[in-house]
Amino acid sequence: MPQTLWTSIAELENAVKGICSVKHGELTVADKSEFAKFADELAWNAVFNPDEKVRGLARWYIWEGSAALKCPSASIHDLYMERAHNEYESATVPAINIRGLTYDVARTIFRSMKKNNACAIIFEIAKSEIDYTKQRPAEYASVVLAAAIRESYVGPVFIQGDHFQVNAKKYAANAREEMESLKKLMTEAIEAGFYNIDIDSSTIVDLSKPTCLDQQRANFETCAELTKHIRKFEPKGMTISVGGEIGEVGGKNSTVEELATFMEGYNSSLGTAKNRITGISKISVQTGTSHGGVPLPDGKIAKVKLDFEVLEQLGAVAREQFHLGGVVQHGASTLPEEAFDNFPKKQTVEVHLATGFQNIIYDSAAFPKEVKDEIYAWLKQNCAGERKEGDSEEQFYYKTRKKGFGPFKQKLWSLPEETRSAIMSELSRTVDMLFKKLNAVGSKKLTDKYIKPVAVHKRPPVI
Repeated sequence: MPQTLWTSIAELENAVKGICSVKHGELTVADKSEFAKFADELAWNAVFNPDEKVRGLARWYIWEGSAALKCPSASIHDLYMERAHNEYESATVPAINIRGLTYDVARTIFRSMKKNNACAIIFEIAKSEIDYTKQRPAEYASVVLAAAIRESYVGPVFIQGDHFQVNAKKYAANAREEMESLKKLMTEAIEAGFYNIDIDSSTIVDLSKPTCLDQQRANFETCAELTKHIRKFEPKGMTISVGGEIGEVGGKNSTVEELATFMEGYNSSLGTAKNRITGISKISVQTGTSHGGVPLPDGKIAKVKLDFEVLEQLGAVAREQFHLGGVVQHGASTLPEEAFDNFPKKQTVEVHLATGFQNIIYDSAAFPKEVKDEIYAWLKQNCAGERKEGDSEEQFYYKTRKKGFGPFKQKLWSLPEETRSAIMSELSRTVDMLFKKLNAVGSKKLTDKYIKPVAVHKRPPVI
């Protein structure tokens, strides 16, 4: 989808004439249809324009345009609080990580959302993905919102910082420095329009300690401190949806004792019952999955034994005892199709999906072999240190190919239209299936009822 790269602010402003106008810093869209088409150029320049000022102004037009066209960035907090009060049930929110071809993938998801009358869908990117896909929060939010504009989608758009995670080694070496780094990222994300943030301090749970309280203490104290930071920077009138986590994916299954210990310590760390700030709206638990699945030597993914009974039990405790929306399942995208029906049945509030979508892109028959070979050659040269002893070629590439999305971002965005369309056609079938299985179809009725987006306007960048 290569588009014109504007060489100056004047050239950008000339391109928008007749489509929209700016007066006293406020954007008015004159032609909605033309502005939707114009989103292609805005997205391209918001990502690839080498001029920081032009890039920034393109992002501003997207942000203000999304508000004007009623598809603004929003928090899903209030919907989860209604789930805590049993105002609805048996519906799971898909949280989708987009690592590559972000504009095309987001457009595909919005098309499916419109077709399925779905709105309770989260677009997310993890802290680690921000680095290796080379998508800072401002870029990611701009591309997702541009995709909403392009598809003439109407409704709140939920953009989430996934696994804003404490690095255990860095925390052990210098806890304060690691915390400041995370706070800086959270501030950047909020300013970019991320109004949903998942804190992951489960990495510093210490299972060697004698009691559950001691094991979880660093986790809940750190999560509380980061929650307070988020609350200081959230827009006026909005409650950002914050998530916590008690068990790192891939470890032992979480228990009711761990959940209760974390929540009691977390709530106490947020203050007394009279002056406590708003806490988390959901909590991530471990029930047997692993991020990306476990690749076997032949490249196939090992079957996972996910304990849905634990998921259901922990969800009930989270809602009934601690008034959360429920529990979140990570690492689910590589599960077999028949597993997804269980999430709404077991009242899982949210499920995270990433690698499965990446696999559809890379493994599509339409994905050019010469591009994949080029990416794999780059991985072999630049990620050799990540290869574990005994890994087959298939295992190595499966575990590292996610890191090809950053260096080859512009090449992937520039694939021929027919190539990208063929890949997105395959992706759309999976998206439709997941929406149906997770009971996300028709969820716009819930968001229309419970989500009232807060208008957050930004000043045009200083030219």
